[in-house]
Amino acid sequence: MDPYLQFLAQHPVLSTALGAIVVLVILNEMSGALTGDRRVTPLEAVRLINDRNAVVLDLRAPAEYKRGHILHAVNLPHGKLDERLAEVTKEKERPVVLVCALGGVAPQAAHRLKRAGLAEVYSLKGGLNGWLGASLPVTSK
Repeated sequence: MDPYLQFLAQHPVLSTALGAIVVLVILNEMSGALTGDRRVTPLEAVRLINDRNAVVLDLRAPAEYKRGHILHAVNLPHGKLDERLAEVTKEKERPVVLVCALGGVAPQAAHRLKRAGLAEVYSLKGGLNGWLGASLPVTSK
């Protein structure tokens, strides 16, 4: 234990950076729990899609969507979410899975969709990169 304390004392900038990172990770996890944000892993998303016929909304730009997306996903760029909210709220009885590139934009959109009246809104952990990391297929058609 003594070498760790010695390291922390000799490297205050690194110690501060480590402390800040730990605090930010904890705050990120707590914010999801406090706001009711429901994040699903890629495999949980597959289960929602297959078993409950979930709607998959891809929040990325159209050019990114065309390069590759989850099968049957609907492209709804994050910037146009408010304009096309009426389309999304038609499917209130089905779960909605939101997909972005890295998993950072989807929770914001989920909050907006919940305020609009959708009960079951999920963000895909890791976004499309997480989906690809789980070796799940995408299509460009």
